[in-house]
Amino acid sequence: QVNTKPGESPCKEKRAVLLSPVGRIEISGCETGLHEIKLPKMTTLPSGAEASAACEVCEGVEEMPEPLEQCTAWLRAYFCEPATLASFPVPAFHHPLLQQDSFTRQVLWTLLNDVRFGEAVSYKQLADLTGNSQAARAVGGAMRNNPIPIIIPCHRVIRSGGKTGNYGGGHLLKEWLLSHEKLQKEKLAY
Repeated sequence: QVNTKPGESPCKEKRAVLLSPVGRIEISGCETGLHEIKLPKMTTLPSGAEASAACEVCEGVEEMPEPLEQCTAWLRAYFCEPATLASFPVPAFHHPLLQQDSFTRQVLWTLLNDVRFGEAVSYKQLADLTGNSQAARAVGGAMRNNPIPIIIPCHRVIRSGGKTGNYGGGHLLKEWLLSHEKLQKEKLAY
């Protein structure tokens, strides 16, 4: 349960589980917006039928608030039809971290708005984009605290030397997401 401001009633949070090519993705939110996306921890990379699996909601289908419906539609497009992604609205966010004015919020919004599908930036480059070139470590902290991974694409932030770096869903998932985007972007270029 999330309070927006003191005195307001808590959100009526709903949950849904999406089966995706990378496993079960748990999403939660309310009528106001998306609260969180929880990624599966991958121990092996999906291959064959798993990698081309459709994205289907397997739990929480009934009475899904609009932000969760938008999130599942966005994620389905991300995994299965990336060429159509631009036509899907990003759902509203209602996680407390994204409601308050902070460096983390600024970094996450910059990442969402400035780093496109199939691109990657270093922690330092993202710090530069936010106007604070000395804050590469703080950018790493913001990535760790991202409540809406994939939509706010913290997987696109890599180390300056080109190594992928850490990721909440694990190293394999980060590599899978980066290669998925690279492959899809190449397909779209033809």
